[in-house]
Amino acid sequence: MSEKVFDRTELAKFDGQNGQPAYVAVDGVVYDVSDVEAWAGGKHHGNLAGQELTSVIDGQSPHGRKVLKKLPVVGQYHD
Repeated sequence: MSEKVFDRTELAKFDGQNGQPAYVAVDGVVYDVSDVEAWAGGKHHGNLAGQELTSVIDGQSPHGRKVLKKLPVVGQYHD
């Protein structure tokens, strides 16, 4: 089975609202943050699931990319 590819429109569907999983994209990889308590409801410190967040995690996040290692990868992001 090939890896799922998300574009901006497809990724936006996974916003953690109305029973949807919460996904975020960083540097071309889509991660599932649904089971991360800090992402409850698809929101985390003003950021929303269903978006590409490379600049946020690299420029604003105190923990940086190290937290990504713990997350399930669900696909690739190409816009």
